[in-house]
Amino acid sequence: MFPSPPKRIQESPVDIELKETIGDIQEMYREDADKSRLVFKTSSQLEGRFRSDVKIRDHVLTIDEPTTIGGSDLGPSPVEVVLAALGSCQEITYRAYATALGIELDTVSVTIEGDIDFRGFFGVDDSVRPGYDDIRAVVKITSDAPADQLEKLREVVNAHCPVLDMLTNPVPVSLDLVITES
Repeated sequence: MFPSPPKRIQESPVDIELKETIGDIQEMYREDADKSRLVFKTSSQLEGRFRSDVKIRDHVLTIDEPTTIGGSDLGPSPVEVVLAALGSCQEITYRAYATALGIELDTVSVTIEGDIDFRGFFGVDDSVRPGYDDIRAVVKITSDAPADQLEKLREVVNAHCPVLDMLTNPVPVSLDLVITES
């Protein structure tokens, strides 16, 4: 007896286009490694107590703290944006690698929680770190692909997700201070 044919015999036009785009980008980077080096830039300005308007390319993102810690709650907090960055980066990386590897992936979503003890941020206890001390994520996918392929996909995604890499491996950061007179 032959196995059942896959649910989708043909790739969708979107999958074909994405696979071609990924292949073109890979080829360009193989031919000229200098083209793979990109610089991302944001700028922000504090407005009011804790609200910050962040400019990212042609986008503006309002970041604020919840009212429970003195903010106006006009947007997500910086630490929430970090969780959102990880979740969305995981989703994008799953889509890209599933497409490149020919693995059917109907949906992907991520739920993330992180624990912070704000005694560190507010200087109440110097032994408490100001950032997350634990981050937990659940990635949910819908796919008819075999479990071994999906496990391999998970390994590949976790090895190539830029935000996961930044959160799990130290990145050199320099913060210069420029003082102007008022």
